[in-house]
Amino acid sequence: MGPPGAGKGTHADHLAGHLGVPVISTGDIFRAQVADGTELGRTAQRFLDAGEYVPDEVTNAMVRERLAADDAHFGFLLDGYPRTLDQAAVLDEILAAQGRSLDAAVVLQVDPEELVQRLLRRAEIEHRSDDTEEVIRRRFEVYDAQTSPLVSLYGNRGIRHEIDASADIDTVRIHVRQVASLLQPAA
Repeated sequence: MGPPGAGKGTHADHLAGHLGVPVISTGDIFRAQVADGTELGRTAQRFLDAGEYVPDEVTNAMVRERLAADDAHFGFLLDGYPRTLDQAAVLDEILAAQGRSLDAAVVLQVDPEELVQRLLRRAEIEHRSDDTEEVIRRRFEVYDAQTSPLVSLYGNRGIRHEIDASADIDTVRIHVRQVASLLQPAA
């Protein structure tokens, strides 16, 4: 978890490779749907371009289907989900029905102004329509209003692990792997 541009995708991909589990990224799923020109993609694009979250019913259905896939049976990393308390409640239901629960919520912390610069650089490199300064700042407002409460929720459950993600990528990667090592059974 973390605000836009904190490095969630970067660190999720690395950690998933290390653990041998899939990353379930709602952003990647949405962008693939947009690129394929699907109805979901067109709907998602309108929300993404405005810096808003795609409606929960669409997102929840995608995640429910993805978590039921065979490759997620022995573990997974979520990237970009849940983003709201309602989504967290649905995730709890999905996992309870599967006899599972979350082990950890890793929260990447970075100063918002640094994030604006990161995202503007990413926009130049990746040509992403959802990375204009106006949309970036709107995404921070949405994050603060809708996703920040999850940090408290997972803290109250004792599974929140906060990491300063303003350091260089290798340092952050070390800290993320340290959290993962706390969750893995000893060999």
